Amino acid sequence: MFASSLNAILKPHAVHYGWVMACLAFFTTVFSSTAITTPSIILLSIAEHHGWAISDVSKSLALMFLILAVMAPFGSALMLRIGVIKVVIISGTLMISGLVITIFASEKWHLLIGIGVFLGTASGILGLGLAATVALRWFEEKKGLVVGILTSGFAAGQLIFVPLIGWLTTIVDWRFAILPAAIGSLTCAILFFFLGKNWPADLGLRPYGALKIFTPPKNTSINPFVNSCYKLKGAISHPGFWLLAITFFICGLTSNGLVTQHFIPFCADNNVGIIAASSYLAIMGIFNFIGTTASGWLSDRFDNFNLLATYYGFRGLSLLYLPYSNFDAFSLSVWALFFGLDFIATVPPTIRLSGKFFGPVDGPIIFGWVFAFHQLGAAVAAFGAGESRDILFTYNPAFISAGIVSILATILIIFFKYSPFDTLRERQVPG
Repeated sequence: MFASSLNAILKPHAVHYGWVMACLAFFTTVFSSTAITTPSIILLSIAEHHGWAISDVSKSLALMFLILAVMAPFGSALMLRIGVIKVVIISGTLMISGLVITIFASEKWHLLIGIGVFLGTASGILGLGLAATVALRWFEEKKGLVVGILTSGFAAGQLIFVPLIGWLTTIVDWRFAILPAAIGSLTCAILFFFLGKNWPADLGLRPYGALKIFTPPKNTSINPFVNSCYKLKGAISHPGFWLLAITFFICGLTSNGLVTQHFIPFCADNNVGIIAASSYLAIMGIFNFIGTTASGWLSDRFDNFNLLATYYGFRGLSLLYLPYSNFDAFSLSVWALFFGLDFIATVPPTIRLSGKFFGPVDGPIIFGWVFAFHQLGAAVAAFGAGESRDILFTYNPAFISAGIVSILATILIIFFKYSPFDTLRERQVPG
């Protein structure tokens, strides 16, 4: 009822309701990002409070990304089966529960449940599938721009809340660090309940820029998990799927798994405090917001393969630079600027290619599988970097290795573009 009333108010002003859905998805992404980033900020505090090693805590982070990877392929299918609104509410409930368990943990396995299972599942069924679903369902034009804006919500979470969480952890008490993510998740669930709609047709609207109303597929009794696996079966023969899956694995390994989870401990090893390190993440967030939004705009106008090759190349150079920097204010600021510009800039071209290959209904589902590879890469880095740090007493090998594989992603994209596979890249795979 509230959505219909709001649409009636917006219609005379020529404001499409898709922009309302984009705003709801943006803020939900902001707080989802904040929730999965929070454990990395309080990682040192948890370890020191309980007398545990960094690797003891990073195991729960690795499990979070592993479960996220397992659940991600089914998030969009679940949205197709029960609706976007219900998925957001379920995710918010799990998010809050996981954060609460984390601060009351007294055993290592408590973190595996709170961070690993609850936060992993909450983020997995939401993930970037929400951005892909909203963009592909509600927008015919400006898809890339919308994806860029929604994806930049991850950057906005860092920009707004990471310094606050760092301050709460250091000055107040690390247990209070969960409040921004918990309150935000609850607020977004409530807003989606009252204002969210699953399809433009629910309001009698065409997707933004479309010539006719898109009739959504009828709700069937098909299990969303079975449906998602069935779509994957049709996609694995498409060479473009494997290109996106492999490069997105590298994206997750070098971003969420390594930098988001281990940048602050890496800085601590080089005598940079939590608040200062959080500030550099905030700087990265500013340029991430700019870079990801710009990437969405660019992906509507330029070859998406060229964009991806450029992004991974610059990311590799940034990661190779960091271990050899002086870790002073200037060096870290320069790194945050360049790394931030393409931290999640890979997402808009990847989602657009997914939509081009598999269409507006199957595209988000297949992207869920691609995103699963992203989070699997993040799990490998979250676990591997923590283990290598405890064994070698330095993060340098982890960051150097990440830089090398990023450059390998660039080479893979260029090879694909100029190989015979290029003739297949716009083939639609039947669902």
